[in-house]
Amino acid sequence: MQQLGDARTGKLAGNIAAFGRALRRAGVRTDAARIALAEEAATLVGVERRIDLSAALEAVMVSREQDRLVFRELFDAWFRDPELANKLLAQMLPSAEGKAEPSKRRPRVREALAAPRDPHKPPLAALPDKEVEFDAAMTASDRQRLHHADFNALGAAEYRLVERLARDISLPVPRLPTRRLRPAGESGRHARMHWPGVLHEAARTGGEMLRLPRLARREQPLPLLVLVDVSGSMERYARLLLAFLHAATRRAGRRDVFAFGTGLTDLTPAFRLADTDDMLAAASLAIDDFAGGTRLGSSLAELRQRHARRLIGRRTLVLVISDGLDTGEPAQLAQELQWLKRHSRRLLWLNPLLRFEGYAPLARGAGVLHRHADAMLAVHNLSALEQLAASLAALMRSGR
Repeated sequence: MQQLGDARTGKLAGNIAAFGRALRRAGVRTDAARIALAEEAATLVGVERRIDLSAALEAVMVSREQDRLVFRELFDAWFRDPELANKLLAQMLPSAEGKAEPSKRRPRVREALAAPRDPHKPPLAALPDKEVEFDAAMTASDRQRLHHADFNALGAAEYRLVERLARDISLPVPRLPTRRLRPAGESGRHARMHWPGVLHEAARTGGEMLRLPRLARREQPLPLLVLVDVSGSMERYARLLLAFLHAATRRAGRRDVFAFGTGLTDLTPAFRLADTDDMLAAASLAIDDFAGGTRLGSSLAELRQRHARRLIGRRTLVLVISDGLDTGEPAQLAQELQWLKRHSRRLLWLNPLLRFEGYAPLARGAGVLHRHADAMLAVHNLSALEQLAASLAALMRSGR
């Protein structure tokens, strides 16, 4: 079956079925039932108006907000020209003559439009001249490449694999001593003598002090407040970083998570779910402004007005995950960040744009955030996520 065709020659059903398979290759959850609904929807709305056909197919084939932009970009490429597939393949195949301009499409869309594998061609494992060893669905060189690959440059299959790998990265939350005491044994760096225990032990041994009990302060992880940007520019980072934080802070103490875009969404109930996939599904249903704009100032104002009790004294560690491309008023953002700093221990900015060498926060919102944050850390690949734990510990040791 050809990937593309002309609806006037009776190939519309085949085109829609092939389009559904392309959506699956791009990571969109589309099954046979949705493809059948899409064919029925195309029959009802007709093909006279391209915008009506796109809206009808999107309504029945897309169930997650983060997949809408992928669907629209793939639809534009798929139904634009019957010969477009051959042109795209000619640009992407290594044997093409000349140098094609780099594609500006999303990696998921480029991967979905790539040439399908020839079923008559033997797999790599059957070739005697090349020996390929796979470990966790990839070679050692692939693992090294993905370790340093930017999340925004990954294809759909690579993105799913990196998301799984990110869940195995630990993020020990810094621990600080509390006012409560615990038995510390015979010695301890910060232990003090437990005199009631000493007298109790002496009474049991006829006045002889054979053992000197001591007390030390209990340690507990800092409360976490995580603010995740879910705007369009953070589309490829938000889901993966949510999965990473859910798994990495599983054993942390109190953690409150909010998503912000044009508004504020409380994801703390979703983070209470034990399974990361269930958490992502619940978060996707809760967020209604995914891939929209960014108004961090108004979101922080809503946090102050409705959720100020989530900040426990001045012990809360605040993580703001954003690229700083804020569209709100800088004055409001500065005012709300000042309030947030007064009620937290540390305010850290996790910025994926640090992947660019020589990056400077020149945007208005980024400049305000940079002035008020205690530090700016990179979170654009697996290597940066692994270094995040060490950076947190160093920042807490250098602070008060």
